Amino acid sequence: MAKLRITWVKSGIGYAQDQKRTLRSLGLKRLNQSVIHDDSATIRSMVLKVRHLVEVAEAES
Repeated sequence: MAKLRITWVKSGIGYAQDQKRTLRSLGLKRLNQSVIHDDSATIRSMVLKVRHLVEVAEAES
């Protein structure tokens, strides 16, 4: 299964509370932090919601 590297690159200040909760649900706690998740429909939809705050790349296995 493919993996995604999600990096938080822009602050959530000034954005809706549900977008901040989505960042936290992805496991992101600090700016410039990266997490790796399996590529699934759930993760893709969460990333889509905060696409203006994160960068997504395919993680190397």
